[in-house]
Amino acid sequence: MSKAGIVNVRMVITEEKILSNIDKVQKLINPNSKKQIVQLEEDTYFKDMVESIKTYLNEYPKKKNFPSSVYNAAYGLVEYATNQFEENTKRIEELIRQREENIALAGQLKDLVEAVTNKDTDWKEQVKKAEDNFSEDIIDTLNIIGKSKSDTSENFQDALKLVNARINNLESNLHIEIDMERIEDRSKALSYIGIEVADALKSIPTPIAVPPQEVEKEEKVEKAVEKVAPIVENNEQKENEAVQEEKQQYEEQTTFEVKPSLWQKIKNSKLIRGIRYIFKIRVVLDYPALPEGKGE
Repeated sequence: MSKAGIVNVRMVITEEKILSNIDKVQKLINPNSKKQIVQLEEDTYFKDMVESIKTYLNEYPKKKNFPSSVYNAAYGLVEYATNQFEENTKRIEELIRQREENIALAGQLKDLVEAVTNKDTDWKEQVKKAEDNFSEDIIDTLNIIGKSKSDTSENFQDALKLVNARINNLESNLHIEIDMERIEDRSKALSYIGIEVADALKSIPTPIAVPPQEVEKEEKVEKAVEKVAPIVENNEQKENEAVQEEKQQYEEQTTFEVKPSLWQKIKNSKLIRGIRYIFKIRVVLDYPALPEGKGE
């Protein structure tokens, strides 16, 4: 085998490997995937695959002949990562608003606890107005505190602990902080793809896309071939039989003399009609049109 042949085989394998790596990277940044990237700094597997894609893009010898499949896949990866980054940014903004709302609710709940503990004259009205902001169990607990005759009773102390625990949760926003850290780390991975892969793509000319009308034309031709092929095969068999019959008649007519109207007879014979039919079918399949002959 020639050296050129070996190189071509290796290039095919490399191309398939890069396409596989691109697919794996996209799955790692997919929020719906079971296996997702957790920490960019510690995930060498993720960074190695991104680096392999970047290296392939940068070191491909002939950029003008760059495989369109790899280019499209890499471009799609960058586009997907960009969209996911934007979604993450929106989600972070939502979490920040939710955290601010929770801190405000924590302050409101503190005021309510103080009102029901001190037995303010309007504590029931204050609790009633807070029903839209707090869950039913918190409202019930506030009513228990307000109705308690002694602040040393077990019911009073248990209710107070429950409300204070809810205040601490609202102030700390622990679950929100965890979600934000997770999303921010995913965003680092997404921006890493954008920086490394998108920058490498700049050095590669955009592959020329096949016009949609050409693709449609090819599809129509393929469908026509599939539809006509059985008919052509059947008619070719029949025409072969006709050819043999006409050939015999032709030999009988031209054995002793060539008549002046011989060409006219051949032109009108089944043989020529059969050839015309087969030839027209082949013209339709192979070419859109052919120039006319000179006649004789």
